[in-house]
Amino acid sequence: MQQEQASSSRSSSSGMLVEIKEGMESDDEIRRVPDFGAGEHPSVSGLTGNGAEVASTSHAGQRKRGRSPADKEHKRLKRLLRNRVSAQQARERKKAYLSDLEAKVKELERKNMELEENLSTLQNENQMLRQILKNTTARRRESSSSNGENLP
Repeated sequence: MQQEQASSSRSSSSGMLVEIKEGMESDDEIRRVPDFGAGEHPSVSGLTGNGAEVASTSHAGQRKRGRSPADKEHKRLKRLLRNRVSAQQARERKKAYLSDLEAKVKELERKNMELEENLSTLQNENQMLRQILKNTTARRRESSSSNGENLP
């Protein structure tokens, strides 16, 4: 059943590109890279990049120079799937990184507000203490000048 689904989703290279653009596959289908047994090749029907028809071939006993078009198509499709999985993982890592940064921004903004409130409170307290000190020294001068003492 899985092989039927895998071969139907790989029916043609142009079909796969359309599916990628439309985003019709689920996450599981995107991450699944088909693995074929030794000597077994997928049956790939459709057009290659140059427009030639591709047929499934068996290589039992045959050794040619280079690869058959079916082998090339199989490798290309596996590479496309690996790239899709890798791109999805990169997007997920980026999303996690951004959400982490957003959480840090909120925490730092909260801390900044707290520090600004503390600063404002301390500045007000400092101003009040300076005023009290000024009033106290002014009263001492008045009381000492009325007593006849000179303070510097």
